[in-house]
Amino acid sequence: MNLRQLRAFSTIVDSGGFARAADRLHLTQPALSRQIRALESSLGVSLFDRRGRRVQLTSEGEDLLGRSRHLLAEAAGILERARSLKSGDTGILRVGATPQVIENLLAKFLSPYRQRHPGVEVHLVEDGGTRLHERLDRGDVHLAMTAAGGTRFEDRLLYPMHLLAVVSPEHAIARRTVIDICELSKEPLLVLRPGFGSREWFDIACNVAGIRPRVLLDSGAPGTLVALAAANYAIAILPSNAQVPRDAVRAVPLVHRGASIGRWAHITWDPQRFLAPYAEHFVTELSAFCRRDFPGRDLIKRAPHLPKPAGAS
Repeated sequence: MNLRQLRAFSTIVDSGGFARAADRLHLTQPALSRQIRALESSLGVSLFDRRGRRVQLTSEGEDLLGRSRHLLAEAAGILERARSLKSGDTGILRVGATPQVIENLLAKFLSPYRQRHPGVEVHLVEDGGTRLHERLDRGDVHLAMTAAGGTRFEDRLLYPMHLLAVVSPEHAIARRTVIDICELSKEPLLVLRPGFGSREWFDIACNVAGIRPRVLLDSGAPGTLVALAAANYAIAILPSNAQVPRDAVRAVPLVHRGASIGRWAHITWDPQRFLAPYAEHFVTELSAFCRRDFPGRDLIKRAPHLPKPAGAS
């Protein structure tokens, strides 16, 4: 058994089959199959049920998959540790974030950061907020920027995010200071698709308020929702860290019974894995940057205060 075989095993599962895994690993399918047969032989169990072109994990394979990923993560951690011992200010940092965070926060932060730390190569991984913890758990990223809390991961608070109703300047609510979510029960709405953290907050708020939203579009592109709202097609529901052009639309904070609907953004890491010194510096500098400025700061001035999570500083 070796790490190459374990990496092949994990990649087949993540890719959904041998063909895609072979492409990702730059191997032929016969070569990949030989690695899996060798791994199964050394372990003494079958990892996959092969039924025609379909493969499915056996119960033994399901049990060993998590352990294999843990070993791969540990091996990657050893390499990262060795690099940091050799040079504490040089390496690769993988950061997971949503499209709006990349566009409206990291795009401003990364250029001066790179000038201060030319030896650190930051790789960005884009995904919805609710999936970023899964990527962190698998070791796909070193740091994840998300609003989800209450996990085994360690984190540092960055800034508050509020839900906004984004409308055309001609819309009836455009001049409102805030709007209660119950007032949107009969309005046509445009929302981000499931997988985005702000969609989760919106769905929870609707359940608490006892309303069934009238959704015309689920989209993965905040800009699409803004464009439709600007055309007065419907009301877009977006987090305050999305790009909201003030010359085209108006943003009104959403509340329920006077309380803001939102979460605090975190930058999160796995305490069970080695975190290089340059990653720690990234967290510290980003936190300081967000204390001076953060996405949507001007949009939430009228929103009620959003308390920090319990125990946060």
